[in-house]
Amino acid sequence: MKLLRGPLGAALGLVLLLSPVQTVEPISLGLALAGAASALTGLISYPRLYCYFRECCLQREGARAGAALQEDLDKKLFGQHLVKKVIVKAVTGFLNNTNPKKPLTLSLHGWTGTGKNFVSKIIAESIYEGGLNSNYVHQFVSTLHFPHAHSIGQYKDQLQSWIRGNVSACGRSIFIFDEMDKMHAGLIDSIKPFLDYYEQLDGVSYRRAIFIFLSNAGAEKITEVALDFWKSGKKREDMELKDLEAGVSLSVFNNKNSGFWHSSLIDRNLIDYFVPFLPLEYKHVKMCVRVELESRGYMVDEEIITKVADELTYFPKEEKIYSDKGCKTVFTKLDFYYDL
Repeated sequence: MKLLRGPLGAALGLVLLLSPVQTVEPISLGLALAGAASALTGLISYPRLYCYFRECCLQREGARAGAALQEDLDKKLFGQHLVKKVIVKAVTGFLNNTNPKKPLTLSLHGWTGTGKNFVSKIIAESIYEGGLNSNYVHQFVSTLHFPHAHSIGQYKDQLQSWIRGNVSACGRSIFIFDEMDKMHAGLIDSIKPFLDYYEQLDGVSYRRAIFIFLSNAGAEKITEVALDFWKSGKKREDMELKDLEAGVSLSVFNNKNSGFWHSSLIDRNLIDYFVPFLPLEYKHVKMCVRVELESRGYMVDEEIITKVADELTYFPKEEKIYSDKGCKTVFTKLDFYYDL
């Protein structure tokens, strides 16, 4: 049991002293309660103490958030050396910047199961203890929140209102847009003013907010570059961001089935980083299985790890290098081998 010190401890101490077995004069009782109320008021007026008991818009310091982010990515994300490097530097640098000129905008691209949702979750957890459940982290799924093409006008108004209201309440709000490849073209451009270099819009500054976009668009280009490296005998880890970023952004911009099709967010260079998630190889799938076993508290069984990895399908058809679903189905396939 924690010992409560400071204003709250004093307040509770005063209340406990007023137990039923004691005879207390009305004036003494009034003074005691007034003291308790004063102590609690002092507690509430001190943000750090108040936020000990209730979530506040007070994120972890940049250094602490960066360390937590690096640690989680190193332990739980496999085969994505570019992602680790870019995400840690981008997020930590942004949090440490006391006067950013615009919000941080990240666009994560790659096949299903390569870790895009997982990384957005880790980013949220590194900044707010509640992670995706925090009051200051907001998720949008295109097929769920913006399903109808004929309602784009209404969606634009609602989206602008939602972002404006939440950033007004917390400047360090995080907005995650999933399934950008399924979003109706033109919708995402409605938030362009919030991502631009404005100091304020109608009295609200958006410069400390974070916007994260997740998309399968561009995955073909990423695979093409990865295969070229493999065929030429180069190491996967030798790939640099410059080998992929320009090609991915152009591919997404010209993809008519993408929510970024001819988007002003790309045209006006408002996306800070296009982060490529490489397709996962057989060895990476085995790493995913191993970590999942450990997280469930099971003994690591190399035979089961191999069986699960062998059950997945791989592409291209001839070489069979990359898992076509990444690590996405690893967790459910493990259930087959254990009585949960």
